[in-house]
Amino acid sequence: MAHRRTKLLFVVCALCYVLSAIAGKSYYDILQVQKGASDDQIKRAYRKLALKYHPDKNQGNEEANKRFAEISNAYEVLSDGEKRNIYDRYGEEGLKQHAASGGRGGGMNIQDIFSQFFGGGGGMEEEEKIPKGDDVIVELDASLEDLYMGGSLRVWREKNILKPAPGKRRCNCRNEVYHKQIGPGMFQQMTEQVCEQCPNVKFEREGYFVTVDIEKGMQDGQEVTFYEDGEPMIDGEAGDLRFRIHTAPHDVFRRDGNDLHATITITLVQALVGFEKSLKHLDEHLVEIGTKGITKPKEVRKFKGEGMPLHFSTKKGDLYVTYEVLFPTSLTEDQKASIQKILG
Repeated sequence: MAHRRTKLLFVVCALCYVLSAIAGKSYYDILQVQKGASDDQIKRAYRKLALKYHPDKNQGNEEANKRFAEISNAYEVLSDGEKRNIYDRYGEEGLKQHAASGGRGGGMNIQDIFSQFFGGGGGMEEEEKIPKGDDVIVELDASLEDLYMGGSLRVWREKNILKPAPGKRRCNCRNEVYHKQIGPGMFQQMTEQVCEQCPNVKFEREGYFVTVDIEKGMQDGQEVTFYEDGEPMIDGEAGDLRFRIHTAPHDVFRRDGNDLHATITITLVQALVGFEKSLKHLDEHLVEIGTKGITKPKEVRKFKGEGMPLHFSTKKGDLYVTYEVLFPTSLTEDQKASIQKILG
């Protein structure tokens, strides 16, 4: 009995964790599809994301496991017509009330969803080969503040959209094999292309805003992918839209991997007798960088844990401050005598 209670408590805690983890994003955002996405688009988005974040491919990566749970939970709702309708009208609270009133809301085991979708055993299967349009890669500069705290960027996107057009076209073409008689008892194998007649289509250019989420600690070159938002392909699926993240220059800090570097100028007097000084960080907390001792020109001091957050981690890099000493451009004879008397 105690074992059953423990197991039930674990399931409840896991479900609460998943629901709280995705509270900040809609299920559509999690699957990276538009709200009006078709069932096929939702299935393809789930396939790609589930394969990417599956625990078998990301062993030891807690963040990937969380993502897999989010993706599976979102797919369970959006792939069910009744649940999706309730979610669209009333949100997560509506789903909870629906489940409490006896509706189908108990949910499925995450691995069961994956196994049903990809086949028994939950193994990693190769995706079926479908003709695909070109991927679009956009180089995107993210501010150091967004990379430190997390944020989002709205980017204007223009692309070709398939629209209906007058007439018919050849589609779903395939090669069929048949045998042609070329003499008594002699046949030759022939191949013929057979096509169907489909409604005609044309490309039209349309524009819209895309919201790109910048995660804390993302490194230069990492990508945020919007599946099937690249170049479209007739009788196939669109390519992907990939935003490649780069760190934008900053007025105070310079990023080097997970570390930050800053250069601070102090006076000669401050270098000799010490000083009190604080540096405003990217989230506006203050880092005390002063000292009571002597500071040499070009001296570098390390402030542990004040660098960039590591992606998918609670750890942080370090901050390195280089001190530039501002020397006077000239001295009077009395000043020279005083300094010589003190330091001589």
